[in-house]
Amino acid sequence: MNTPPEETVPDASALALTPADYLKRILNARVYDVAVESALEKARALSERLGNTVLLKREDQQPVFSFKLRGAYNKMAHLSKAQLASGVICASAGNHAQGVALGARKLGTRAVIVMPVTTPQLKIDAVRGFGGEIVLHGDSYSDAYLHALELQTQQNLTFVHPFDDPDVIAGQGTIAMEILRQHQGPLDAVFVAIGGGGLISGVANYIKAVRPEIKVIGVQMNDSDAMMQSVAAHQRVSLPDVGLFSDGTAVKLVGEETFRIAQNLVDGYISVDTDAVCAAIKDVFVDTRSIVEPAGALAVAAIKQYAAEHGRLGETYAAILCGANMNFDRLRFVAERAEVGEEREALFAVTIPEERGSFRRFCELISQLPAGGAPRNVTEFNYRISDAAKAHVFVGLTTSARGESATIAKVFIEHGFDALDLTHDELAKEHLRHLVGGRTGLAHDERLLRFVFPERPGALLKFLSLMRPNWNISLFHYRNQGADYGRILVGLQVPAEESAAFDSFLETLGYPCVEETANPAYRLFLQA
Repeated sequence: MNTPPEETVPDASALALTPADYLKRILNARVYDVAVESALEKARALSERLGNTVLLKREDQQPVFSFKLRGAYNKMAHLSKAQLASGVICASAGNHAQGVALGARKLGTRAVIVMPVTTPQLKIDAVRGFGGEIVLHGDSYSDAYLHALELQTQQNLTFVHPFDDPDVIAGQGTIAMEILRQHQGPLDAVFVAIGGGGLISGVANYIKAVRPEIKVIGVQMNDSDAMMQSVAAHQRVSLPDVGLFSDGTAVKLVGEETFRIAQNLVDGYISVDTDAVCAAIKDVFVDTRSIVEPAGALAVAAIKQYAAEHGRLGETYAAILCGANMNFDRLRFVAERAEVGEEREALFAVTIPEERGSFRRFCELISQLPAGGAPRNVTEFNYRISDAAKAHVFVGLTTSARGESATIAKVFIEHGFDALDLTHDELAKEHLRHLVGGRTGLAHDERLLRFVFPERPGALLKFLSLMRPNWNISLFHYRNQGADYGRILVGLQVPAEESAAFDSFLETLGYPCVEETANPAYRLFLQA
């Protein structure tokens, strides 16, 4: 959701509201006609790992899988009969649109939802399912917002702002009211994701009015940190662009009222990156078996970062899981980056001599690397013969502690294998890992096979130990997918006169395999 610079707070009188004023509004907010009091659950595995108690406020379990319906409905419930008779309008490409549509259905009023033409069909269908009248306009939220203002004037509709409105802020503040009622013991900090600032404004007003000793920590993506920059500059800063991984918090300009509140009441801010959020999504899944959207995992990522940076132990933190409208096709990316985000996986570019036996020698070195008592597993191995003297391989390895990748790279170098640590290289993580390979004129007598390996330590070394030394590996592609069995593509240079011996080797190996040497796709993309 990208908010244009000209957007301003609808109710200018809100500038005089104090935390006591907001407390009254929150206590009288109308949200439970559509919202539920979401659970506050202990994240047992994460708490044990961090040495601090982590509580998860499950706003991902709301009817629209987001907290947004609280503020939207509270705003609409306070409209006059005449305003409800005319209808409401909003601009949104996500969770706010669903909240407005559901609230309008409950109140029996018309809801026009202006959405960019780029909005995923999943969200369009969800809004339509709640009875919203969808208008697709423009390529961005900014385009949709400006068109919504035109329709508002033309059709005498009331605009329901996604965050910069006192009634919306008060509706979101009911989350803090529930947290303090559900957990009346010690609570050191509440971590809140920030987009436009409506959620943290409501939470901060309630907490600072009732239990001011509790810290309120705002969390933003490092590529969408409009609130952090605005607070640092003591004025609202409009970002030229924002990252879209956490689309629920991708706001270029925060609200006037939300900026005023955050500047006065929020105790601190934390910036997190994409890999940390992916790791947090996995952490939430491990404890709840639920998948939250990136914005919903920001608070958990920040708790982990806060505890590590400050050396905290024995404290209690609450994280608001603010949404779970995750696009299914994004899960592949999240799973790929989660291990790197937790630094449970290290990535390397390693150069080894292009000579028989060097591949096996390198794998034996990997198996001997110290791993803090845990087995050192290969998570990824990509290679294609391309040079007569040197082989460049892309390798992923499991790690047992943060910062371990530099130590592993040093060990490789000490044993004669030039190594480049790619663990924090965005180009490598995003693209290069998928581009290793191609055609080559060096892979004569090549046979291509797909194997199914049992996912256990030593399976790869067993494969290599049974091979004849004159069968050169010319291609290798493997990525751990978290299943019991791994799938590996291998190219081996086998002279024609040794075909019978090679077939006997495959039977001895005992791994299911399919030969793909005659596959037309192989011939098109991998053969010279």
